[in-house]
Amino acid sequence: MTTLKASRSQDHKLTIAEILETLSDGMLPLRFSAYDGSAAGPEDAPYGLHLKTTRGTTYLATAPGDLGMARAYVSGDLEARGVHPGDPYEILRVMGDELHFRRPSALTLAAITRSLGWDLLRPIAPPPQEHLPRWRRVAEGLRHSKSRDAEVIHHHYDVSNTFYEYVLGPSMTYTCACYENAEQTLEEAQENKYRLVFEKLGLQPGDRLLDIGCGWGSMVRFAARRGVKVIGVTLSREQAEWAQKAIAEEGLSDLAEVRFSDYRDVPETGFDAISSIGLTEHIGVGNYPSYFGLLQSKLREGGRLLNHCITRPDNQSQARAGGFIDRYVFPDGELTGSGRIISEIQNVGLEVRHEENLREHYALTLAGWCQNLVDNWDACVAEVGEGTARVWGLYMAGSRLGFERNVVQLHQVLAVKLGPKGEAHVPLRPWWK
Repeated sequence: MTTLKASRSQDHKLTIAEILETLSDGMLPLRFSAYDGSAAGPEDAPYGLHLKTTRGTTYLATAPGDLGMARAYVSGDLEARGVHPGDPYEILRVMGDELHFRRPSALTLAAITRSLGWDLLRPIAPPPQEHLPRWRRVAEGLRHSKSRDAEVIHHHYDVSNTFYEYVLGPSMTYTCACYENAEQTLEEAQENKYRLVFEKLGLQPGDRLLDIGCGWGSMVRFAARRGVKVIGVTLSREQAEWAQKAIAEEGLSDLAEVRFSDYRDVPETGFDAISSIGLTEHIGVGNYPSYFGLLQSKLREGGRLLNHCITRPDNQSQARAGGFIDRYVFPDGELTGSGRIISEIQNVGLEVRHEENLREHYALTLAGWCQNLVDNWDACVAEVGEGTARVWGLYMAGSRLGFERNVVQLHQVLAVKLGPKGEAHVPLRPWWK
């Protein structure tokens, strides 16, 4: 089939739709149309893609895979039909399950190149929402240095507090919720997550908690409302300012504070507990020993650590994220398996007492965030621009599919710093609901 198509006369140029049909393996599961008037796939398909411009073709041709698709989509050159841009989950599901591509032969590739022409195959500048490529980041700063970590956190989290209020909802929580059942609201599930972390850490009034990568301070305020003294740290200035204001408004300033600071610069020690909720993804796998070693040094004997982070489903996959996630969402982000996380925690002398996988809970959480984005789409676009809003819809819907398909997981690991004779100071059985 491919060879027959590619062997047409030298004068024949393939249409955009014919190129897609040539590269796809089997029937297209959606309707595709392009600016050149060509189309492919069933006319009555519930979902479709429309390639609007030659620029979109250049993005697709010069960065094959998820990065090229993301560039065309974020720039508005590729339009998804049958779904809302705030939640393109259904078309991503169909494409992931039923759209497959095959490697073209040299003859086919030559025919495609001739049909597109060299002008469309010259790389062009990516959309402004895209972060620097890895080689540029390496050239401009040591990976996971304090300055570079601050820059990549700024790229992702300092979008706009107002935008996050629309997407995350009243809890202002940008981490996996914990659902008692699928009918719970997002807000109820986020409150339940903080309750779970609080109880696992065994916190009591008067205890001291360090919450690193604290975001907008939701865990900080949850614990402070219950009499715990809390220090939260974040590398996002906008998060810290928002959190400090919320702490003051709740009258919690005598118990809680959120600092615009690197966790490595916290001078206090002897904490009863440390919570790390959604930070480990930004640390870099090679830095786990120093990371967990520092947390261990900040705990008193009998103190507990709760590490909550996204993981791979195994311990052998490449740690680095794919092109779209690395360039648009989490620059320098790395994921590994829960086994690696547990091993590194154990290697610094902490004893792991419990771990659990909340994979399905994150899929539900992301569905809730996408619904918020859909419900507040016009306001979000007015706040950050349509390109950035499209990035978030694509990222969250794609991530939901990843958690459902076990491409990624979410693990909570609870550990304790033992006394000199092995004293753990924990009950014999799990003490939380």
